[in-house]
Amino acid sequence: MKKTIGIISLLVLGTVGFIGYKNYPKLDLISGFSAKSVASGHFLDNRSLDIIEKGDNDINLIDLASNTIDENGHLAEATVYGFKKRKAVYREGLGAVLVNDEYDASKPYLVPKRNFTLNTKIPFPYGDGEPVTTPLPNVDYKRLQKAVDFAFAPSNEGKKCTRAVVVVHNDQIIAEKYAPGFSKNSRLLGWSMTKSITGTMLGILQKQGKLNINQPAPITAWKNDERKNITFHNLLQMNSGLEWEENYNTISDATKMLFQESDMTQSQIHKPLVGKPNATWNYSSGTTNLLSGIIRNQFKTHQEYLDFWYSALIDKIGMHSMLIETDLAGNYIGSSYAWANARDWAKFGLLYLHNGNWNGEQLFESTWSKYVATPTPTSNKEYGAQFWLNACGKLPDCPKDIYYADGFQGQRVFIIPSHNMVVVRLGYDHIDLNTFLKEILASVKKN
Repeated sequence: MKKTIGIISLLVLGTVGFIGYKNYPKLDLISGFSAKSVASGHFLDNRSLDIIEKGDNDINLIDLASNTIDENGHLAEATVYGFKKRKAVYREGLGAVLVNDEYDASKPYLVPKRNFTLNTKIPFPYGDGEPVTTPLPNVDYKRLQKAVDFAFAPSNEGKKCTRAVVVVHNDQIIAEKYAPGFSKNSRLLGWSMTKSITGTMLGILQKQGKLNINQPAPITAWKNDERKNITFHNLLQMNSGLEWEENYNTISDATKMLFQESDMTQSQIHKPLVGKPNATWNYSSGTTNLLSGIIRNQFKTHQEYLDFWYSALIDKIGMHSMLIETDLAGNYIGSSYAWANARDWAKFGLLYLHNGNWNGEQLFESTWSKYVATPTPTSNKEYGAQFWLNACGKLPDCPKDIYYADGFQGQRVFIIPSHNMVVVRLGYDHIDLNTFLKEILASVKKN
């Protein structure tokens, strides 16, 4: 018996040792992802550690991490088999951030000034009151509900699917559903849908006459080499020709930036050209964070930069639940870390559906929505300017005029001009988005 136990123990230790050997270089990224996810999910959305570990961190390798939450210190820590401890600290107004050994918790920091004034007398979307519930005559609500329910059914492997769906037609919510444990108030991470927020800030700055997207990007390090010809436009379209590896399954430029860099606006700057601007499309989170840094440089003070994103867009259209997290250097992580409830994500889609006009005020030029939905050269018509497109027919049973904000694990804000509709879907990858959208559209007759 003792011999059997000893053999089993050796096998377990050998397995653990092999896993550790194979993945040791990744441990810093694994514990970093886990600590950041726990801190954000807990302090931004009040999720318990158990819910986060089973619903957010149940990703291959990430589930190897052991996590703790310090309520008094407003932080979370993670290790992998006791190795590579990482800490993420929550700062009110800025969200959670991974910290390093140089982090000084006593050092003061700036936070954005927010306008949380609510107008509950006006219904969604232009006010903060409950949405109008008057049935629309062109909607088959039974078929619509069936389409929405499809999104919440577990996958064939029994995996979780959707956390939230909001369907808006003619400025009215016609369907809305949440998974158990989530509600209309739940803040959900948009991941790379944040890129569409960042791109929108450039559109607003252009409308305000503060920049021209056809001009070269103002990067000092590029002034004396061939990168000097890269424009805002090239960066917005991910078509700069700069080197970048966007791979979340290994140690790549993207994972090193998100889980090791203190200033994420610098990661793309130092990359060489491996192609030609406007002729070499390459998806890059580093590019979007570079744009966030460029936006910061448009303002005289850091406070003005922090305030602008909220005063010019987020609070302007009543996305009061939204918070964009910053890195240690105080830059908005424009590639990945915007949190908001599903209704507020829908408001963002509606802003584009109405070509930048929000209740009579033009936030960006009406042509901007067409610009972001115009295919980028060499992207196979899949990408525009910080938005993904269906011009390529990726969703074969859906209109080709659809364009959308797209985030990891199936976060989507679909803008469908031909049907005057916005569809928000937040959750996990285990869903056929083509069938989901096709059935929603089939339930609504065109006006």
